[in-house]
Amino acid sequence: MKEEFFAKAFILRKGRFAVLFRDRMDAGEQLAEAIGLLNVKNVIILSLPRGGVPLGKIIAKKQGAPLDIILAKKIGHPTNPEYAIGAIAEGGAPILGDGYVEKLHAQWVEKEIPFIREEMARKRALYRESLKDSTLKDKNVVIVDDGIATGLTMFAAIKAVKEAGPKSVSVAVPVIPKTIYEQLKQTVDKVYAVKAPDDFLGGVGAYYASFPQLKDEQVKEILKS
Repeated sequence: MKEEFFAKAFILRKGRFAVLFRDRMDAGEQLAEAIGLLNVKNVIILSLPRGGVPLGKIIAKKQGAPLDIILAKKIGHPTNPEYAIGAIAEGGAPILGDGYVEKLHAQWVEKEIPFIREEMARKRALYRESLKDSTLKDKNVVIVDDGIATGLTMFAAIKAVKEAGPKSVSVAVPVIPKTIYEQLKQTVDKVYAVKAPDDFLGGVGAYYASFPQLKDEQVKEILKS
């Protein structure tokens, strides 16, 4: 059945094999297998909402570890919000892209950050009832997302997590560009991935057969279950 699925995916992509996962559940199972059983104590899984939560749930269950979230959000370009010029995570300082950002868009970033922090605080309050209080101090933290494209939000999350004093920080994602994979290896203790292609297709969704946007209520249900 799995072979048939991938064969169909190959044909749909007109000869260019792209689809690796049926959906986030399939990606979570494959990623959990790639991680294996961690031979360390005091593990905590941190998912990036919304898309990373289903995968984090699967991994946390297989590791017998608690699940929590780390909120991070990109800082959009002033004329094109979809184009990220930086990112920020709760509890951490912002990170910016190339040096020109600080010179050309410093005022925009300064004004935008309070709005982003306010939105993250709102999200944290929304999810809080589905979470248990946890600390990252001296923990072996694994940060999970459903994929990485530019890596800005993940690097922002890593920065915030490290400021909390964990014992170790690892990253686990199903798919990631090879260049970002190599950068992360220099930043965290371990990077787990199912696939790190050299010719990344530009968007994480290209590697999924089904990649719908999750709603906050769905995230809350997954965290509660």
